[in-house]
Amino acid sequence: MRIIFCDSVFDNNKIEPDYEIEKTAALEAGFEFSLISFEELIAGNISVSLRYVKTSDVKEFAIYRGWMLTPNQYATLYKGLLAKNIQLINSVQEYTHCHYLPNSYSKIAHKTPTSNWITDFSDASLQQVIHNFRDKPLILKDFVKSEKHHWEEACYIPNAADFEKVKLVVDKFLELRGNSLNEGLVFREFEALQFLTEHSKSGMPLTKEFRVFFAFKNIIGVFNYWDEGIYDGTLPKLDEFIDIAATVESNFFTMDIAQKVNGEWIIIELGDGQVAGLPENANAHELYRKLKKTIIGE
Repeated sequence: MRIIFCDSVFDNNKIEPDYEIEKTAALEAGFEFSLISFEELIAGNISVSLRYVKTSDVKEFAIYRGWMLTPNQYATLYKGLLAKNIQLINSVQEYTHCHYLPNSYSKIAHKTPTSNWITDFSDASLQQVIHNFRDKPLILKDFVKSEKHHWEEACYIPNAADFEKVKLVVDKFLELRGNSLNEGLVFREFEALQFLTEHSKSGMPLTKEFRVFFAFKNIIGVFNYWDEGIYDGTLPKLDEFIDIAATVESNFFTMDIAQKVNGEWIIIELGDGQVAGLPENANAHELYRKLKKTIIGE
């Protein structure tokens, strides 16, 4: 079993510095690793991207830990590695299932904010998609990411009935996302969450959230989502979320959960575990030890 990391832009023989700690943790846990070029991958040059990945003599399984990929880019990586007798932990369908919120929404709908989405950005489509929200506040994102660090101008909509404000936020969001936009727009009912603090740089409100890593439906890590603010030792009860995880069509994924002001815990979203960021407070060594034990049983 090996981990596939992205290399450094400046040296193809060195790992991307942001993943150095994870590489050390993976090696200590007993994994091998290979480096690929993210830049060549997204440019469509898969043979160049994988030039330092040796073909395996026997079928080998692997986990990609790197920057986010579109489903098409992930498919290219998946097929390129498979040609080297290496199979990623999640198929293309399993990757997209958790990477795109609309794809997994049915699994979490009863425990996540009400959401609607569009891929046509005309005024008529915008008016239709926000109609059922009436005058409720909303959060805007694409199928994967928000612009939460531009909270007021490109993320938070105070009143869904204020179409002028909706348009302003949507236009700014589309401007900021640019060519990085993932598929469409998702409008989510705003939920008041337990406040921690304001982000030290962007000023966006930080709330009590946790990132939970699952491997083959087993929890292998629970981490504070934010590295700022005081969590006061509060941990969510996970039984209900474990039951939901059992229905998720993925072998390796994350579940972000948060506490509402009334004390209830909800799911913010799911994510593919291969491209989900590891919070700075996370114990990477413990995560990789549990990952190894869960997958290989050692």
